[in-house]
Amino acid sequence: MADNNSSPTKKFALLAISAALALGFTALAMQKPDATPETAQTASAAPAEQPISAAATATKDITDAAGRRVSVPVEPKRVLALGEFDMDAMLALGMKPVGVTDGRGQQTPPNYLKDLSLDIESIGRLAQPSIDKVIAAQPDLILTGTIQDEKLISQLQQIAPTVITSASSENWRDMFKRIAVALSKESEAENFLAKYDEKAAKIRENLGNPEKVSVSVVRWSPKGPTYMLRDVFISQVIADVGLSRPSAQQESGIHSAPLSLEALHEIDGDWIFVGTLSPVGDAADTFAEIRDNAAFKQLSGVNKGHLVLIDGSLWTSVGGPLAAMAALDDIEQAMLGKQG
Repeated sequence: MADNNSSPTKKFALLAISAALALGFTALAMQKPDATPETAQTASAAPAEQPISAAATATKDITDAAGRRVSVPVEPKRVLALGEFDMDAMLALGMKPVGVTDGRGQQTPPNYLKDLSLDIESIGRLAQPSIDKVIAAQPDLILTGTIQDEKLISQLQQIAPTVITSASSENWRDMFKRIAVALSKESEAENFLAKYDEKAAKIRENLGNPEKVSVSVVRWSPKGPTYMLRDVFISQVIADVGLSRPSAQQESGIHSAPLSLEALHEIDGDWIFVGTLSPVGDAADTFAEIRDNAAFKQLSGVNKGHLVLIDGSLWTSVGGPLAAMAALDDIEQAMLGKQG
């Protein structure tokens, strides 16, 4: 009986099938130039190929200052800092926001952060971001410690995961740590705080008996001076170096009501640190005029030559880790005559 496989027709068919298979394998090789026999053997068992951005889109759940559970990127790349503290904290952690809001009482980011924010876009006024600019920034995470409007928070949440970073009268360290968790920068925050604590301890030691020295912190506005109270950021920094505050400034709260000229004695202390939110404008002009006032010159701190002009956007606003470190530098330079 003749062998059917040896017929010309069968041979031609087998050759055609072999050629087709060869072309198929060549095409696969062109699509996967790095494929090896080992990977080919396991290809059918491997999961579907992950997108290039898989690492960036991996998420984790955190609890924000409002007690909300928020799913955030593990490695956020485009973060909006819609608050002074948020911006300060991000920069301290080595991250640059893709957009920020202006500082308190200013039309720019906080004055003390200007050099670090020259190429960062303003998204709007404090607590009033432009939604159009927020969308245009294409954020993958939004941080805000200043926005209280629930409707606005809801709008932001529809654009990107939104984390409320601070609660009323909360210690700046806790706020900083919360932001570090949101950004997956916990170790960087620990390193920063260790350097801060080391510097504060050194200043406290060099001051001798700092608890015997009272420090008054004053923000001057067009309406007059206000002094900063116990719960404000700078009071926590002053406590870290062991200095005391005038009795009126130890009360709970953020700051006093504006004082009249007749009540200037309430801002007195062994040292008086005073500034305005902006270096120019009505507040700065008003303070320049008051320095020639007889009642101002009679203050004990002024008589001792212990009047220290400060950046009000750093000392008398919400602060942040960079502001805390800079305030230590100011204290060291003013009271110990040392550059930070």
